[in-house]
Amino acid sequence: MTDSMLAAAVVVDELCALGVREAVLCPGSRSAPVAYALHNADAEGRLRLHVRIDERTAAFLALGLAKGSATPVPVVTTSGTAAGNLLPALMEADHAGIPLLALTADRPASLVGTGANQTADQVGMFGGVVRARTRVVAAEAVPAGWRSALRRVVTAARGTWSRDPGPVHINLELADPLFGEVPQPPTGTAFTIDPPAAPQ
Repeated sequence: MTDSMLAAAVVVDELCALGVREAVLCPGSRSAPVAYALHNADAEGRLRLHVRIDERTAAFLALGLAKGSATPVPVVTTSGTAAGNLLPALMEADHAGIPLLALTADRPASLVGTGANQTADQVGMFGGVVRARTRVVAAEAVPAGWRSALRRVVTAARGTWSRDPGPVHINLELADPLFGEVPQPPTGTAFTIDPPAAPQ
């Protein structure tokens, strides 16, 4: 298992432990480890996974699910401009006090701002719209620290202490290789998983 797969697995496991029961995914190359982790959690019955190809649509679906359940719901995107498309739903969540979790896959910090495609600076990109933000850096391989950071931002999303629930941002910095052995679907499923395309 690669560092990126481990980070994604820990993030999804902790979100489930914190009460997340719905998740919305926009597939992409950089977010592939998260997609596999979410698929596994869905297959195990730990959450229900919704897949959408348009980030704005996905974000508003997650917003509706969070509003309807009054529980945090993550919307997962790949890196770069994909993450920017979450802003309208995050603004709605901010004004309405809805616990929407923006979970954005990203490249390592060393690659941000290098002029390459999709290397936008995602940390802090949503400004004051979010109640809290955190980074999960796969290369650091500190699962206990990741779990603590996730608990902090989900608590902020719920407004547990502030009584001001709302959106939060989790930026997941995933380094190559993104995946090793491709996880297999559970026995009895009627489909197979194709390996994701190589990162651009």
